[in-house]
Order: sequence, then structure tokens, then C-alpha cells
Amino acid sequence: MTDELPIEAEEFLGWMASERGRSANTLAAYRRDLTGYAAWLAAHAATLRSVDRAMLDRFVQQRRGSGSAASSVARQLAAIRMLHRFLVEEGVRADDPSADVEGVRVPAGIPHPLTEAQVTALLDAVVGTDPVSLRDRALLEFLYATGARISEACGLSLADLDRDHRVVRLFGKGAKERVVPFGRTAAAAMDDWLGGGREHLEPARWARRGDQEAVFLNTRGARLSRQAAWAVVRKYGERTGLADQLSPHVLRHSCATHLLDHGADLRIVQEMLGHASISTTQVYTKVSQERLWQVYRQAHPRAER
Repeated sequence: MTDELPIEAEEFLGWMASERGRSANTLAAYRRDLTGYAAWLAAHAATLRSVDRAMLDRFVQQRRGSGSAASSVARQLAAIRMLHRFLVEEGVRADDPSADVEGVRVPAGIPHPLTEAQVTALLDAVVGTDPVSLRDRALLEFLYATGARISEACGLSLADLDRDHRVVRLFGKGAKERVVPFGRTAAAAMDDWLGGGREHLEPARWARRGDQEAVFLNTRGARLSRQAAWAVVRKYGERTGLADQLSPHVLRHSCATHLLDHGADLRIVQEMLGHASISTTQVYTKVSQERLWQVYRQAHPRAER
């Protein structure tokens, strides 16, 4: 098998970048999925120009039978469909072999947020006044306060923060912009970091302009990467015994669930999280309802009768 993509797939990725404005992370995911698909075709003596529906059905069946998660297979099939539609539009093929391929159903999962006590324990685990500790506390407080995606936090620039009014401008999927508030606790942590800690990680000479504008820096004075931010979350998850259930996205889940637990309007939470569809946000109402029943069963003397 080869890791090289056919020229048609490379042209598709170029089109997705230039015409559709897809992010580097999205393009990297498409490349991985299409590389696996192209390698499978090559191993079965087929190409993007010759593959038919029967072969595509077989590919999907083999992927599902390999133990891959349904979500992974569905994501890869979505990339394959987009590629083949592109090939038809560009006149490379007259037909789309993926058009009638049966989709992969992904079970609707319910997020598993932290409890409020667990969030408190996590945030309290960041001790110290050294620059790295100040940065870590600000990052964790910010993620929980805003429900921001990890990529949004890492992409944050100083001009996006209004610390006086405690709001931040976030750029989500598809470069969609939204303004999100954050509370006093997160604001205090950000003030500690930006007012004293950050300057100690600033290099004598900035390697890139984007680094100079970044809110969160690594120890070398460059913009904090998604991988490094993940490591920060994992570090304090291990300290508090939450490593198995903690990720940056769990903090996002926790923010949304706790807002709804305390009476926030679903539309407001949708706006905060940057969800295009209200149905995505409605997943969190299921979590709140489950918690409601759990508390009710535990607290009401006649709940189980």
C-alpha cells in the first residue's frame, strides 16, 4: 500500500482549501481518510476512475467488519462521497459510484460531563504562581467558562479578548465568529496570566507574528498547539484521578450541561457553543434530564414506590 494520493484526490483537497476554506485540521482528516481509501483501491486493482458501487459497498463492509468505530467509517465515507461528487462536477467521471451506497448509522451518544464538584477539584489542582501554572489555570478556567473548542482557545489572539467587559471573540468551524462571555473567576485567572505570567514566556525575538499575538504560549514562546493544550488538560486530569474521563471536549460538555442545569435557555447555549443546529445542543438536555431523575430518585422518599 502507498501513502501517496492520486492526483484527482490532491486536486480535490486543493479545491476544498481554496474554494471551501476548510481548515488545516479538516484537510488533514480528509487526507488520512482518502489515503486509506486510495490504498484499498490500489490493493484491489481499482482506481478512482474505475471503482463502482459494488466495490464501494465492499469497502464499507470491510471497514465495518474490521472493528472500526461507526463514527470513523461514517466520517471516511463522507469524505469519499465529497471526492466522488467533485470528480463528477469536474468531468473526471460521468457517474458517482457513492451516490447510492448505504450510509453508516452512528449511535447518538450522550456526553458524559464532569460534575460541578469534579470541575472544582480539577481547577483547584492547578497550584503555583510560576508562569506555566498561571497559564494552565487560565487555560482550564477559560475552557470551562466559555465552552470553547480546544482549537478555538489555541487560536485565540490578544485582540479577541475584551477583559474589561469579560467577553471573547471566538472563531469556530467554517471561520464562523461568535462573541461569548466569561465569568469573574476565569477573568481573574486570565488577568494573572496576561498581567504577569505571559511576559516570562515571551522570547527575546518572536519567530512568527502570530505567536506575538497569541493569548496562550508554550515554554518556547510560540503559540500553544492543540497537542500541548491537550497535554495540559491530561496533566491535571491525572492529578485529580479524572484522566480516564477528561478531555478538552469534556470541559465543553460540562460547561453546556451545567448552564442548562442552572436554567440557561437552550438557544443561548447553542449560541455560546457555536452549534449550527439546535438539535446538536439538545443532546445536553438529555444529560440534564438524566441528572434530574437521578437526584429525584435519591432525594424523594416515594420516588421508587
